Amino acid sequence: MSKILLKNAKVVNENSIFETDVLLEGEIISRMDRDITDSQAKVIDLNGDLLLPGVIDDQVHFREPGLTHKGTIASESRAAIAGGITTYMEQPNTNPQTTTIEKLEEKMAIAAKDSFANYSFLFGGTNDNLEELKRLDKNACSGVKLFLGSSTGNMLVDNEEVLEKIFSNTEMVISAHCEDEGTIRANMEKYKGIYGNNIPVELHPIIRSAEACYLSSSKAIALAKKTGARLHVFHVSTGIETDLFTNAIPLEEKKITSEVCIHHLWFSDDDYAEKGTLIKWNPAVKTKTDRAKLWEALLDDRIDVVATDHAPHTLEEKDNPYTTAPSGGPLVQHALLAMLQKESEGMISLEKMVEKMCHNPAKLFDIDRRGYVREGYFADLVQVNRNCQNEVKKANILYKCGWSPFEGVTFESKVVRTFVNGLLAYDDGVFAAQKNAKRLIFNR
Repeated sequence: MSKILLKNAKVVNENSIFETDVLLEGEIISRMDRDITDSQAKVIDLNGDLLLPGVIDDQVHFREPGLTHKGTIASESRAAIAGGITTYMEQPNTNPQTTTIEKLEEKMAIAAKDSFANYSFLFGGTNDNLEELKRLDKNACSGVKLFLGSSTGNMLVDNEEVLEKIFSNTEMVISAHCEDEGTIRANMEKYKGIYGNNIPVELHPIIRSAEACYLSSSKAIALAKKTGARLHVFHVSTGIETDLFTNAIPLEEKKITSEVCIHHLWFSDDDYAEKGTLIKWNPAVKTKTDRAKLWEALLDDRIDVVATDHAPHTLEEKDNPYTTAPSGGPLVQHALLAMLQKESEGMISLEKMVEKMCHNPAKLFDIDRRGYVREGYFADLVQVNRNCQNEVKKANILYKCGWSPFEGVTFESKVVRTFVNGLLAYDDGVFAAQKNAKRLIFNR
């Protein structure tokens, strides 16, 4: 069994920052202590760099199968580990969609062969696959995904009777994209009447409005309370929605939880003038006031998780008028760096950042032995140098689509090394020849 001894690490874990050595034996963290010696171990001196648990991203779109001109499980998971994300949960709106157990297992097989990071997939609920969902074992995958507003792909669940049956017939976490379709369509028709097909992209947060988000989120939450379902609201984007969630009880006791994404914490509607459709996401990036309220809710624990909603499209696809340019953008390589930048600006502590990006996703989805730096846990770890400027430019972007909404930004931190199940998978720009990613196990 191979051993790696990490010396002089500054570990951020469980609301604490402390100096320690960390011994990895095979896939597992076997010991944490000061001044460990082991003659059989390969020694790596971290020289006081941060050592974080590997980030767990509960919402990515890696585009395989069927949309592989945008990205693949291999290309995007490779970019993820370069950004310190060691575990991801991929979404079902591929082609074909992941709406049967057979298609779910086909994706698992692709990831078993090609993924650089640990993986699971969400099973897509539709208007007509309730019986298939009932057959799904609660430990088969990370959860169920429902699109309650249309987005990339055609998976809108708009039959209220079916929706209540889905909420009533699964023990798994139901992750929901919440935007009210009727409100969006009415807004779109209004502005098409004014502008035709030349709607300014700045109107995106007016068309996919705060009201559309709140109406859908509040309805989903009411249904979860009625049925007792376990609901997780993806990518909360508005200040008004934050009042739907509570911090009065610990995460472990919550039946209704929420997530915010990097782009909603970083950008505002002021950025459309410069970035255009490159920051067109669903739900839309909204106002500075919304952004400030999202930060407030994240810090006071009404919002539980930070994720990416990584969703690459080619530049050719993005370089279209507002009405035809797809929504989504690539983020996994730069998400941790963006949050570290906000920490350096005093927006969030390192301990809170690790809680939201590592600990809480592991708790929320009942993931076996990940999300923490603990003895006996899988050695998913990220070394970060806090004093190394790192400009995002075409030459160092790893996404298959070849662009980033962060191009031109200089981060003050750098991901130096990433370990996946004890394997040094990424070492300062060099990827290991082999892969050591694993399918997630759940304790439900």
